[in-house]
Amino acid sequence: MFYKKDNNNYRKAVDGVTYKTLSYGDKTSLGEFRLEKGSVIPNHKHSHEQTGYMISGRMTFTIDGEDNNAEAGDSWNIPGNVEHGVIVHEEAVVIEVFFRLEKSICLKNKFYEKKTVWTMLSS
Repeated sequence: MFYKKDNNNYRKAVDGVTYKTLSYGDKTSLGEFRLEKGSVIPNHKHSHEQTGYMISGRMTFTIDGEDNNAEAGDSWNIPGNVEHGVIVHEEAVVIEVFFRLEKSICLKNKFYEKKTVWTMLSS
C-alpha cells in the first residue's frame, strides 16, 4: 500500500484530537494524530502495543503512572495492557504505529476504522 498525503478524512478521537490512518498491513497500522492545545486523552489501556514519534508540539504522557514530558523528536513504546493518557500543552502532531488485532476483537472496542485500530477505553 502507498499513501499520498492529503488533509481530508480525519476523524475525531476525543475533543481536540483527530486522527487518520495513513497506511496499514496485515499486522500493523500507521496513523497521524493532530492534538489541540489543552486537549486530554483520558487514561486508558488496550491489548495492542503502540509506538509513536512526535513531529511537533509538547505533551505530557502518563504511562503506567509515570509522567513523561514529550516534545518534537521524542518517541515512545507503550506495551499492550499498560494504562496511559496524554495532556497536550502545545498543538501537536504525532505519528503512531499500532499492532493490529483480529477484526472480531476490534469490533468490541469503541473505535474501529476499516483495518485500523485506535482504541480509547476510558474505563
